[in-house]
Amino acid sequence: MKTYPYPSGKSIVKWISTDWLADHIGEEDLMILDVQPNVHDYILGHLPGAIYLNEGLLRSARDRLPAMYIQPEALQPVLSRAGIDPDRPVVVYSSAGQFSKCTAGFGDGLEQTMMAYSLIRFGHNNVYILDGGLEKWKSEGRELTKVFPSWKPSNLELRVRKEYFVEYEEFKSLLDQDDVILFDARPFEVYKEGGLWIKNGHIPGANSLPWRTLMTKDNARLIKSDEELQELVGKFDITPDKTLIISCGTGREATNEFLFFKFYLGHERVRIYEGSFTEWSSHPENQTVTGDKPR
Repeated sequence: MKTYPYPSGKSIVKWISTDWLADHIGEEDLMILDVQPNVHDYILGHLPGAIYLNEGLLRSARDRLPAMYIQPEALQPVLSRAGIDPDRPVVVYSSAGQFSKCTAGFGDGLEQTMMAYSLIRFGHNNVYILDGGLEKWKSEGRELTKVFPSWKPSNLELRVRKEYFVEYEEFKSLLDQDDVILFDARPFEVYKEGGLWIKNGHIPGANSLPWRTLMTKDNARLIKSDEELQELVGKFDITPDKTLIISCGTGREATNEFLFFKFYLGHERVRIYEGSFTEWSSHPENQTVTGDKPR
């Protein structure tokens, strides 16, 4: 039986259960952040005391690319106005939501990991992810509210953890190194054949590990059992000396696997290629590979 928060120790990202949250909800030093993709889902019902923040505020166009993180000085007033303090524990949760389902591609399950990664990327030190999200909370008949809470803005200073991600030029230099394992977190059919992008397939050398395979069939926010996860990742030669680089389409799907490998499994050497396939395929000289093999 897993003990929550998980993992134990000093990890800055941990997973919590609905039972744990029910026992601690309302504590003054615990902030709760609702990141459902549609604000109307929040209005319809949210956890008591939860403050709403939309992940769409985190990224904008930069250098020909449509979805890259905004500068810290632009994000600082957004997080400060929401009352986020880098040393105050914050619970992040989401759901598919009634209104989210009306918009294709929203409510897919990645809101929690996208926001959790973004917070620690910009210097937060204590983030909890609600395992199972709002769906699990609601399925257990737990309390929701339509009351909007009061809070005070914070005076946080953002600190970018550059060690968490790799940019284009460095990524190219790391791509063919023997101690690097590259994962593609997109759906397998997209990895194999192509999708929305100007080029088909995947980055040469990338191993397919769809982010959704880490989660249970019926709940995209509920992580699988440790036995299932071990069977899944045991297929890869992941040793402590290896650096894992996670890519996807725009860097969003990769957040699920970055958090999983780095904090859930405790692998020290994990990074996200935030530009991912969108950036890679935008360079005419870069090759891509179609089919079910890395090369």
